[in-house]
Amino acid sequence: MPVEKLRAYLDENAVKYVSISHSRAYTAAEVAASAHIPGKKLAKVVMVKLDGKMAMYVTTANERLDLDLLGEACGAKTVELADEAEFIKIFPDCEIGAMPPFGNIYGMEVFVDESLTNDKEIAFNAGSHTELFRLAYKDFERLVGPTVV
Repeated sequence: MPVEKLRAYLDENAVKYVSISHSRAYTAAEVAASAHIPGKKLAKVVMVKLDGKMAMYVTTANERLDLDLLGEACGAKTVELADEAEFIKIFPDCEIGAMPPFGNIYGMEVFVDESLTNDKEIAFNAGSHTELFRLAYKDFERLVGPTVV
């Protein structure tokens, strides 16, 4: 979902958001620094396979994923990081590594780290390495319906 499609989706659902352009950045830490957002305030998407099924895990830019804890929380027997080659075709309209946390639109389950639910807002890549969106967490939750872990 390129920036325009994401913008249209949010507009169709009456979501207020802020678009932030920044210099090209690839890692979550670089994006946070470039956009002048603390790492704990920026959400990043980690693609995982839960019992072989592709899913999104959304956490803060400064956190690392514990696969064992995610497996316990989700009830999955096997949890592994997805390889880029495994998910690149799912997001043909996004720059790789800049997928927005709207897995529901792509037919996949979305898991969100509980720490993100404590903030009133969520900021995330908007499908490119040069723009992110910030919106109310309650709107994100309403649209995506993530499982909190």
